[in-house]
Amino acid sequence: MKSGIVLQNSVSAVVTGGSSGIGLEFARQLAGRGYALMLVSNQEEQLTDAVNNIEADYPGVMITTLCKDLSEHGAANVVVEACNNFPPVEVLVNNAGIFSFKPMVELTQRQLDLYFELHMRAVTELSLAFAREMQKRGKGYILNMSSMSCWMPMPGIGMYAATKSYIRVMSRSLYLEMKESGVHVMVACPGGIATDLFGLPRNLQKLGVRLGALATPQKFVKGALNRLFRNRKQYINGLLNRIAIVAVAMLPTKVRLIVKHRMLDNKD
Repeated sequence: MKSGIVLQNSVSAVVTGGSSGIGLEFARQLAGRGYALMLVSNQEEQLTDAVNNIEADYPGVMITTLCKDLSEHGAANVVVEACNNFPPVEVLVNNAGIFSFKPMVELTQRQLDLYFELHMRAVTELSLAFAREMQKRGKGYILNMSSMSCWMPMPGIGMYAATKSYIRVMSRSLYLEMKESGVHVMVACPGGIATDLFGLPRNLQKLGVRLGALATPQKFVKGALNRLFRNRKQYINGLLNRIAIVAVAMLPTKVRLIVKHRMLDNKD
């Protein structure tokens, strides 16, 4: 168990996509801050591993899991109901997401539906459902995961960038609407993180971290939570990522087409 941590578990945190990657790291660090945990994922075996992982360092933490596909209609209601017999939810982290690298016209209907349902409907419905409950208590924190790509219309990530852009705009609007209620909403727009989401091999992830091109989940999550609890409205990790947003926005169409030909036209 980590030293110096007093686990109260009088309030809880809900983390979607909490079975691996950034979601698991959010869960670990929230456990270290004394929150009971509700981990939501559609990966049942990974959920079990996640609980064991967290309990190894924080044996006093209260953890429950919900294996649920959040792209299903009504999934948000299932999550809310699962929290009824749990400590009041003070923190919601909407982290669950998908990624695929291919032209939009090549996406299947199922893939399109997943982007819409998971990145847009689920994030919106969960944010609003928990915001209403937090508003009654006069306190709460909602962290929605967007992406640096929300400013970057580039070939191969069109639907990912577009739906992440929706998350950013919706979150910034909800931040303003809830500002005077005691409920704080923050959107996080990370650059590259060393996780398996984008299919990058582990050795290249480690190389990216050493070169400073990727951040570790631990560093990103620590920064995000620190800013969430300081009532920041948006978090972009790292100066390099802020510069990249401006640099990519200035790329002429010809350069974007070169990227398309190099990365998409000859893909398997």
